Amino acid sequence: MSEHDHLRDRRVLLTGATGFVGRHLGRHLRRLGADVHVLTRHALHREPTVLEGATEHHGDLLDAGGCAEVVRRVRPDVVLHLASLVAGQREVGLALPMLDANTRAAVAIMTASSEVPGCRVVLAGSIEESRGEEAPVSPYAAAKGAATGYARLFHAQWDLPVTVLRLAMVYGPDQPDTRKLVPYVCTSLREGVAPSLSSGVRPVDWVYVDDVCDAFVRAATAPDAPGRVLDIGSGRTATIADVVTMLAGIAGYRGPLGFGEVSDRRHDVAHVADPEPARGHLGWQATTDLRDGLARTWAWHEVGGRRATG
Repeated sequence: MSEHDHLRDRRVLLTGATGFVGRHLGRHLRRLGADVHVLTRHALHREPTVLEGATEHHGDLLDAGGCAEVVRRVRPDVVLHLASLVAGQREVGLALPMLDANTRAAVAIMTASSEVPGCRVVLAGSIEESRGEEAPVSPYAAAKGAATGYARLFHAQWDLPVTVLRLAMVYGPDQPDTRKLVPYVCTSLREGVAPSLSSGVRPVDWVYVDDVCDAFVRAATAPDAPGRVLDIGSGRTATIADVVTMLAGIAGYRGPLGFGEVSDRRHDVAHVADPEPARGHLGWQATTDLRDGLARTWAWHEVGGRRATG
């Protein structure tokens, strides 16, 4: 039996099911035969292909009592917590919203899960979390790092079998936020319009969404996963300019690419995953070549963004 088979008929509670990784992961879990439950603030009737066959539960993760009630009702074997507020801006006004959405919500789900015997938890962290004495680069990175600190606390003090996956830059088809680089550029190229971009010199560790889904499944089932904080990325970088130029070549676009029309973000640094711990503890590694992943992503956009139904 593979680690994937261990989720067949197992009850999995997924948060963030309407987000980019969440919608792919939900469909992946259904294909594996898991009994998928999703916790959302709003009904999913407007997006019937997101998680067809899953059981919906409505609630707000910032309502600790309501969150606990849902977890008690579902009694999951595994909680996959992907709900998050993602923004890379450096504005001070984001500090409190990020704290609520990315730290308090994670603490609420871990607190509730600790009341269910044997329940495993996997949190979506970020490769941007600071290491050692390094200062966080953004309110988002700070809040995600704080959530990871709480995960260590829950595991060490209360024996919660929790794993944190620090995700690198995830890309792939069906990414609903067109403000993100890859869907924005794909949409621009499809319309024959030059995108407005930064200088493009920033190096990024890119990881394909299907590989990320595999990492979550392995973290939910691998015996050595609880208590670990693991990077999920390729361990290699390609600059934004490299990726945009590659997409343009795949799309057959020969127009201007708009580099330098938008200012670079302050204090941007390269965050590169160390994939060896994930390889050792999960048996996981990124297997999708960047060009192949971008070609699959462009193919999805080329046919008009038709949603995959899994």
